[in-house]
Amino acid sequence: MTIYIAADHLGVEIKKELKSYLESNDLQVLEIDLDNYELDDYPDFAFKLGRLVASHENAIGILICGNGVGMSIAANKVKGVRCVRATSVDDAFKGKNHNGANVLAIGSNLGLDLCKEIVDTFISTKPADTERYVKRINKIIDYENGAYNEL
Repeated sequence: MTIYIAADHLGVEIKKELKSYLESNDLQVLEIDLDNYELDDYPDFAFKLGRLVASHENAIGILICGNGVGMSIAANKVKGVRCVRATSVDDAFKGKNHNGANVLAIGSNLGLDLCKEIVDTFISTKPADTERYVKRINKIIDYENGAYNEL
């Protein structure tokens, strides 16, 4: 599994700590190649990471900004991305297992310890395999591809 990670200026320190933490657990973590500066724009990071995740099988992404909301909104505009904004381990678990999330957005406002717990949960959670969840995820994918029209 490849893990892409990116952060805007509000998430740089958490990103550095998480990358080091994940690599110490023998995980492959790749930072996207955009520079941070004082007033950088979170959509740029979300779009670039989203395209990388969507184009690589078995890849997931981690986005960090002030509270995770903006990154989540932007990432979900990228075809093939299902991004969950998580503020708890339960959000991370359900986002991946129930909703097929392949990108996690978290806020630096949560603090490093909670961010580690959320990231650990997201990484270790198995993708959806329950029929009702898979059906729902496939509806989202089909809608995104123009093959499903809502009722």
